[in-house]
Formats: sequence, structure tokens, C-alpha cells
Amino acid sequence: MRWYYESVLGWPTAPGTPVRLRTGVRFDVLDVPVQAGHAALRRLGPPGATPRRPGFPVALRGGRMLLLVAAGGAEELPGLLEWLEWGSLPLDLTAVGAGGLMEAPLLPATGATGAAGSAGATGSADVAGSAGAAGSADVGRAGRGSALPPPRPRDHDGRARRGAAVWLRPPEQQGGAETSLPALSAVGGTAAAPDLARLVHTLATECHRFRLSSRCASPRLARATR
Repeated sequence: MRWYYESVLGWPTAPGTPVRLRTGVRFDVLDVPVQAGHAALRRLGPPGATPRRPGFPVALRGGRMLLLVAAGGAEELPGLLEWLEWGSLPLDLTAVGAGGLMEAPLLPATGATGAAGSAGATGSADVAGSAGAAGSADVGRAGRGSALPPPRPRDHDGRARRGAAVWLRPPEQQGGAETSLPALSAVGGTAAAPDLARLVHTLATECHRFRLSSRCASPRLARATR
């Protein structure tokens, strides 16, 4: 897995296990509750789109969604929130930039993104399944330097079920993964990624809605359990 991230995508990693990606070099990360993240992706996509459609890379880890943005985006977040008039509100929206680390998501199954996508659609990190059944020929090709990620192994140790990071939208290999990352310079955004300001505004809106709905649900739950 480390070989794929370093040699195929060109993303630097940190020593140790599990494999961790260095942020602030090729990308930064916006970190939000998974419920707010899914709602934001639905709003940002065209009508009828799903969060799994091709676009900028998005990962899941436990109950969090990690959205990759252009390097430098983490430094822009506080100013953007102030400019968008979200700065005074407590939002569960954070960023990881220069000097930070992100756990490397488990690699998607060879030739498909369904396993990671299925996990994201349910908000669960349980992605164990048929990915490990890929043939030995695929494993051999990956080991000989194929640009395709090797098949994901079966979840024998339960790491995926314990909240390991998985890809909801894996990074694109052709043309460089960074070309699809949201950035302030992409005025209005592209077909693959929105402008960073639009992304932050949408995430902030959905984080605020999720926080309010959670607060409203707590008293009802307390009364129901009395």
C-alpha cells in the first residue's frame, strides 16, 4: 500500500504502521461528521448524482468524512469561515494541513470502487468482502509495478470494521490526483470539484444543520427513556 501512494500517486508517507499520508504537501484535508459530509456531497453534485460519482477524493474513517482539497486549503479555512459569516458559530469542521498526517485509506478493489463506495453509502467502515478474492494474476501484475492498486486483502484482522479509513471517492490516477482538488483559484469550480469557498460554505451549512438536529434529538431521546 505504501508503494502505491508514494510511487503511483506521488504522495509522501510517514514511517510506521499503519501507513499515514503527509498533508500540506500534495493536499490538505477537511474533516467533518459523516452525516454532514454526505448531505454536502448531495448538494454539490448535479441532480441525480450520488456521493460515489467521480470527483475530488473523499475518504471515510469511522464517523468522520475526510475531503481532500488543494494544499494550502487548511490555512484558508479560518478566513473563509469568517468571510462566509460562519466564524462565530461552533462547527464540527476542522482542517489538517502542513505538518499533519492522515491515515492512508485502504486501497479500493482492483478495477472498481464499489467496496469503498458501499461503505460510504451506509456510513459504515465495514468493507470486508469480495475484494480479497481477486485472482493471483492481478496480484502479480500489481507487484510488477502496475499503476493499478493491488487488490484489497480480506479483513482477517477486522481493521476495516474497527474504523480504518476507506475511500468513498478514490483519487484519480490519470492526469494527476491534484488536478481535481477544490481550490480558491478554481473560480466557480469544475465538473469534478467545486470552488473551495463553495465547498466550505456547503460543509459549514450541513455541519450546522447536523449539530442542530442532534441537539433537538437529545431531549426527545431523554424523555423516551424515562
